[in-house]
Amino acid sequence: MDYIRRLRDLREDSDYTQEYVASVLGTSQTMYARYERGANELPIHHLITLCKLYKVSSDYILGLSNSK
Repeated sequence: MDYIRRLRDLREDSDYTQEYVASVLGTSQTMYARYERGANELPIHHLITLCKLYKVSSDYILGLSNSK
């Protein structure tokens, strides 16, 4: 799953912690960590928020495009 790797890479490239990203999403760090591990699927409303946070397209996060 490309999006799992991209979630982590985007977060690390931005020097954000899981706790910070979770707070932006309005969820717990534990739940966000589950998204990054692929244990839970990422809800669409969180995907939209992450696109805005990282200023990338949903296609990029989902691995459908290589351009941000």
